[in-house]
Amino acid sequence: PILYSYFRSSCSWRVRIALALKGIDYDIVPINLVKDGGQQLAIIEYLEETRPTAPRLLPLDPKERASVRMISDLIASGIQPLQNLSILKKVGQETQLAWAQAVISSGFKALESVLQSTAGKYCLGNEISMADLCLVPQVANAERYKVDLSPYPTITRIYKTLLTVEAFQVSHPSRQPDTPPELRA
Repeated sequence: PILYSYFRSSCSWRVRIALALKGIDYDIVPINLVKDGGQQLAIIEYLEETRPTAPRLLPLDPKERASVRMISDLIASGIQPLQNLSILKKVGQETQLAWAQAVISSGFKALESVLQSTAGKYCLGNEISMADLCLVPQVANAERYKVDLSPYPTITRIYKTLLTVEAFQVSHPSRQPDTPPELRA
């Protein structure tokens, strides 16, 4: 497969993690996003349905699957779009940082509450799921926008744990072919 990707896109990052976890070789075609590249959760669900190999990104249990989708949607639909570049441009240069911090913090407050009841080692129990693929890019964005993460210990713990997993490391924006030299790891 070919992935049209932008190094810093949360959507592309989620897909890169899924491809790495499933051990799927792919070609990457870097693109430069001027605005939101679109939600790509459908790609992850497509990968899960066409390649249902371990690790499963959506649990087999319907209740657990619904929980993963709820967490994923909270991040990918409720937090991330509000701090995308296209929205920040409309907010105005002088208030972008405060806006991003406010929308991320508001979303993280809700997410922390949910994760306190679903988390084990990861967002839902002890298996990596689509929810974790959504969490890591969003926490990285929060760090980029200097959000105080201390009120969100569950989010922070899961994030740090996931960053030790190889698939999350190889898919990191700092390791992509289109990453500017000054942002490379």
